[in-house]
Amino acid sequence: MNLSQVATVVPVRALTSGPEHHFFGYYDKDQWDPGGRYILGMQTPFCGRPVAATDICLIGMIDLEGAREFQPLAETTAWCWQQGCMLQWMPGADSKIIYNHRIGDRFVAVIQDVTTGEKQTLPRPIYSVSGDGKWALSLNFSRLAVKRPGYGYEGLPDGWGDDAAPEQDGVYVMEIETGNHHLLVDLAELAARDPTEIMRVGIHEVNHLLFNPSATRFIFLHRWTDPARIVGTRMYTVNLDGTGRHLVPIDDASHFIWSSDDEILVWAETAAGHHYYLCRDLSSEVSIFADGVLTDNGHCTVSPDRRWVLTDEYPDAERYCPLILYRIADDTRFTLGRFYSMPELTGVTRCDLHPRWSRDGKTICFDSSHEGSRQMYIADVSAIVALEPGEFPPDGGFRS
Repeated sequence: MNLSQVATVVPVRALTSGPEHHFFGYYDKDQWDPGGRYILGMQTPFCGRPVAATDICLIGMIDLEGAREFQPLAETTAWCWQQGCMLQWMPGADSKIIYNHRIGDRFVAVIQDVTTGEKQTLPRPIYSVSGDGKWALSLNFSRLAVKRPGYGYEGLPDGWGDDAAPEQDGVYVMEIETGNHHLLVDLAELAARDPTEIMRVGIHEVNHLLFNPSATRFIFLHRWTDPARIVGTRMYTVNLDGTGRHLVPIDDASHFIWSSDDEILVWAETAAGHHYYLCRDLSSEVSIFADGVLTDNGHCTVSPDRRWVLTDEYPDAERYCPLILYRIADDTRFTLGRFYSMPELTGVTRCDLHPRWSRDGKTICFDSSHEGSRQMYIADVSAIVALEPGEFPPDGGFRS
């Protein structure tokens, strides 16, 4: 037996079913409420085409201790297939959620109490919310819809026309209590930083903003595209007041997570090639992570007890996506299952697994189309995460 890749199967059950389609979106948001009883999701009547400006998506929750039916709470026209509407439970509140919406000629964020229905509207859409619930990071979702199809929102113009790197656009920070916000990092300044030839003719945008656990710093990706559609990426970390900006010494950064307050786990490229890397913030320390074990790009997160990495991979040649747990202590991979991805769902409509942890680290939820529609699934991983380093389940066989 190759102890670095132990394949197993865990109990998996459908959380939602048709005829409507259901999903959550991205992998770095709290889907479970603080008590672990309610889980959030989104519902749509279609899944095989790009989102149009008039398409309405229902926001709802499921009572895991009740009838397990999708309970609609609100609706939005500010959403996309990859990241939904940034739906999540509001940090520091037991019964409040936050999500993006479109009102008239602007995108906004809405905080809603799921018990009373009371709503608070914020003047900008959110991308990432700090763990203390005090701050949010924001960007131009209209620009993202054009420059990175599948991640932005349709329905409103960019606002900057053909300006390749507007100085009035970039990363915004917003105080959630008051809604006060300001531009913290502008695209013109980013484009002027040690520009390459491709950057000089490129069209610039920012994407993938994420606070560290203590909300003292955050990550953002600066990306550009030249007329030949060649994309370049730089990863930066920065303090909440805009100081202490650090260029992480990697290229082609893709999916990432803060593995601690000062370490980043990221799929990227260096002179050693494409790997998962562990990067120490505010330093040049970069090391290959899970070399030869986690070998493909995926949507990675770290368990609440910091012992495990949960991730997935893109469809293989037969269109199967593996769902993976990786035990950090002894460099061991557990393949939990392989899930078929509908060939109709590609490009901006693709259905990545985007696996998410429950708050106690014993259950995961993921999106999948393996049963012929886009739905959410629950996997019980309690038996796996209870294993100590060097331990393996009695049945190590793999079933797809």
